[in-house]
Amino acid sequence: MATINQLSDALLLRILSFLHAKDVVATMVLSKRWRFLWMSAPKLIYDDSYHNIEYGRFSFSRFVDRSLFMNEAPIIETLHFKVGQICGSKDLRMWIRAADKGCVRELVIEIDNKTPVTLPRSLYSSCRMLVTLKLRNAVLVDDTNPISFPSLKKLSLESMKYPCDEFANRILSSCPILEDLVVEQCPDDNVAILSIRIPSLKHLFLHKSDLIVKEDTHGFVIDAPCLECLDIVDYSHGFRIIENNMCKIGKANVDISHPHTEQLLGSLTSAKRLFLCLPTSKDAYPVGSLFSSLAYLKLCTCETEWLNILICVLRDSPNLRALELSQYHPLRTEEPRPCWNEPSSVPECILYSLESFKWVNYQGTKEEKELVGFIFRNGTCLKKATIISPNSMDGDKKLEMLTELSLSSRRSPICQLEFS
Repeated sequence: MATINQLSDALLLRILSFLHAKDVVATMVLSKRWRFLWMSAPKLIYDDSYHNIEYGRFSFSRFVDRSLFMNEAPIIETLHFKVGQICGSKDLRMWIRAADKGCVRELVIEIDNKTPVTLPRSLYSSCRMLVTLKLRNAVLVDDTNPISFPSLKKLSLESMKYPCDEFANRILSSCPILEDLVVEQCPDDNVAILSIRIPSLKHLFLHKSDLIVKEDTHGFVIDAPCLECLDIVDYSHGFRIIENNMCKIGKANVDISHPHTEQLLGSLTSAKRLFLCLPTSKDAYPVGSLFSSLAYLKLCTCETEWLNILICVLRDSPNLRALELSQYHPLRTEEPRPCWNEPSSVPECILYSLESFKWVNYQGTKEEKELVGFIFRNGTCLKKATIISPNSMDGDKKLEMLTELSLSSRRSPICQLEFS
């Protein structure tokens, strides 16, 4: 204890920021030095499932009320609530008022309760100092009063329920300087068309999984001309509209299980790093598109047409330097696997720029061997090839593949082959 007491208050408060609020308050009994130090903690994490044997319904709520009231930090950097079975909407209403009083910069509310918890309307206007807001599995109610988050730069909405899509879009438009946005939609969120029209937005993660919707009535619209990083996971049948090309995109992850990706991918031609998992190469992106800045391509091999998609993108990426293949999703056993048809001409990037090639979960099937052979025979600039087989593969099978790969012809004399 003597050693830790020699540390500065700032460093001790930094250590406290890694603890739950209950443990932070408990440090008051350590010594006179610690008796009031906890009151200046800039980060508070309240979890009503944490040590829940010790809490009754009112004791936990009273603990939160009291510790928040006694906190004297000039600014609370992070206020994090994990609400389970004990607390509800009335408690959150009081705590959000305390968040406003404490000039909270980051507010996180996670609901781990099967019974819906409605967030108070005061959230929309009282927390004007918030820089980061993260909400998960809660209900937002309509409010005709203005919604304002003038300082908000990071917003995360995971599995939320809204009164309607117009209200969801009002929330997004109320953040004039928003830079980072995470939206994970759930099937019954009451949002048909999500409109993301945010001029300041730089990073967007949009996740729409397991949503069975009618194609002509559901979807999303994106107008974010300053976007630098895009991550889309969309397993719905909805439409996708991009109102302005995202010419500042540097990195994009596109995981889509149904067609109609033409406009989306056509707006990503400036990307330097790209991950793709697409259902088909037909109309994947507009004819004539050129990914001239693309240096790194990662492609998922779970879909039947992944070979066709790969060749298309390679042809339109003349400066590609690194290629990685991997099966990120389970194979659908009822669908046929792709057949290799060697292209009539070798993509320019394989001949003149590709330096690194990696294949994760390589199983040595006929089409896989033919593709590897094609790249090895034509990759004049290839410096390193890494082949990783599944952990479950038989040792003898791995040895056979290693021998075959080692003996394969490689056009580049400096190409280093790694196998595991």
